[in-house]
Amino acid sequence: MTPKTSSRIPVRLRLTVLAVLPVLAFSAACGSGDDSAGGGGEHDRIASVPETTTASPSARSQTTPSTRPAGRSAFYDAQMDYVRCMRVKGGYKDFPDPKLSGHLDWGKVEEISSRPGQMEAAKGGRNGVCVEELQKVMLAEPKRDQQKDYESMLAHAKCMRDNGVSRFTNPTMSGGNAQPGGDPNPASPTIDQDSPAYKQAREACRTKLLDGLDGMQ
Repeated sequence: MTPKTSSRIPVRLRLTVLAVLPVLAFSAACGSGDDSAGGGGEHDRIASVPETTTASPSARSQTTPSTRPAGRSAFYDAQMDYVRCMRVKGGYKDFPDPKLSGHLDWGKVEEISSRPGQMEAAKGGRNGVCVEELQKVMLAEPKRDQQKDYESMLAHAKCMRDNGVSRFTNPTMSGGNAQPGGDPNPASPTIDQDSPAYKQAREACRTKLLDGLDGMQ
């Protein structure tokens, strides 16, 4: 597959966004910031990692309280508040509804984010206008089984390679949390995510990912 720098927003952006939420919140308070226009073998082995109750990267934030509302209904309600904010305050009128599980449809969010000047659709809105709502979503998100998430992403990565995306890397475990695989160099993509071959592989492998992991790798 010919390397190409894709205009598509890297899926690992979800993790990057969560790491910089405090910065976005500070920028919003100050009113600053503008929207801007392979192979098998060892790849396929599942690491022996003990199950952990540690929250996923998308559930952790230094700025969020230490307790979490119980149940998926609280998660869904928080996600709906975030969606409304993104539509009204963020200016993204076509921002998608969450799934019944409460998780966002990241395929549609990435599609919006890939448009010229629309990158902030994946980062809490322009100037971080919806960062507060996004933090509440992270607080309400149910804890995940990190071992199962890892195994799901590993199966997905293997499927992507088996379907022609040879550079697709495996997920890893770090600090008890499953970290996504995907493009070996997200900052300067070597995988053309807009190519027909990649899209076909994504469609063929989408069922390998557990709910809530779509868009993670």
